[in-house]
Amino acid sequence: MEFEPVIGLEIHVQLDTQTKMFCSCPVEFGAEPNTLVCPVCLGLPGSLPVVNKRAVEYAIRASIALNCKVHELSVFARKNYFYPDLPKGYQISQYEQPLATDGWVEVNGKRVRIRRLHLEEDAGKNTHEGGKTYVDLNRAGTPLVEIVTEPDIDSPEMAREFLETLRSLLRYAGVSKADMEKGQLRCDINLSLRPKGSDKLGTKVEIKNVNSFRFVQKAIESEIERQTRVLSSGGRIIQETRTFDPSTGLTHPMRTKEEAEDYRYFPDPDLLPLVISREWIEEIRNSMPEMPHQRYERFLRDYSLSPYEAKVLTDIKEAGDFFEASLSFYGQDPKLTSNWLLNDLFGLLRERNLSLEESPVSPEKLARLVKLIKEGVLSSKLGKEVLAEMFASGEDPDTIVEKKGLRQITDEDYIMSVVQQVLNAHPNEYQRLRSGEDRLIGFFVGQVMKATKGKANPQMVNKIITQVVSQ
Repeated sequence: MEFEPVIGLEIHVQLDTQTKMFCSCPVEFGAEPNTLVCPVCLGLPGSLPVVNKRAVEYAIRASIALNCKVHELSVFARKNYFYPDLPKGYQISQYEQPLATDGWVEVNGKRVRIRRLHLEEDAGKNTHEGGKTYVDLNRAGTPLVEIVTEPDIDSPEMAREFLETLRSLLRYAGVSKADMEKGQLRCDINLSLRPKGSDKLGTKVEIKNVNSFRFVQKAIESEIERQTRVLSSGGRIIQETRTFDPSTGLTHPMRTKEEAEDYRYFPDPDLLPLVISREWIEEIRNSMPEMPHQRYERFLRDYSLSPYEAKVLTDIKEAGDFFEASLSFYGQDPKLTSNWLLNDLFGLLRERNLSLEESPVSPEKLARLVKLIKEGVLSSKLGKEVLAEMFASGEDPDTIVEKKGLRQITDEDYIMSVVQQVLNAHPNEYQRLRSGEDRLIGFFVGQVMKATKGKANPQMVNKIITQVVSQ
């Protein structure tokens, strides 16, 4: 029997606020353990939570970015559970009345529905070493949104593409950096199998806290294989929570799956219902920044980029920002700027395993390099040489050009003399060229460029050779 997967995701996203969800402790990655805490996030008796308004604003922005309906009334609840890294013994979340519902995200022409988006606080972090566990409560209380999809995802690849699209939307909305390596975006996978073509859902298994797009895809592939083996051999799938081990590529059981009743949700008595005015929601909606699909269309329309270029510069928000920052210094040829950014600067960054934020070449310096190439001061070959030097030294291109004497040769008389020398040095090839072997023009252009150490303007060289041959 053939089976098909039914996949839904639960995504926790850390909001990019300066302080925590219910107290004024700073949110900071990498601080000394247990230094960013107070009586509220330590759960000390008598301490009372206060809602972070900026976190609510960011959650509304995220809801709008995901096409959700934002509710004017939502309720904070206590989710009771043994959290070794959340000292008060419960998590403040939202349950029956979430902030937003009924959204969608489009992935390759197919909509993945968003069931709900709600606000909650993060737990701390446990570090296991040998027989000991260390608890760092710095993260406890950090503002999160939890985004729950409907089971509309039908393949491991689609799950990965959905998460990449989601991260892009959240970054564009300005609500989270969504960096998985820093735990700012974490994903739980709900997966079941059913006979192909059936409408009946199978038994659902949850895979907890998968922390990279690649691992999400691998975990789903692994779990599909495991459940297929069990069902094909007449076995039964147990509803449980599992974990994915990247080193083996396998999922392993953690515990029997809890139901919502096990958490004993009830409205938090320390927090009033969250009442949001329709005016504030509309104010936030009207202040939303440009989203990825809008930028993509604008890049095609305004800069005449190819669909591929526009997609890369849209998918990687930082690349699109860098591109437009560079155009603000020199915008005469957006296509040329895009080429040098995506092909050459990206290539140097990849070689050294650096991010765009770590680039020693700023948008302004790239713009100045493009200007030198556009104005014919540098050939493409010399431009690559100058960019490599810029990358190594951090110097601006004009300084490097002057210091190394790399300015392109555009003196027609000089180039004509070099062309004559090259033609005289290769009489047989010259005669064949005159007889109609036009492909030999490339050979002679190469010889002239070699003789001038790559400094001659190649278009001018080509033009002069063509003129001489036609005489």
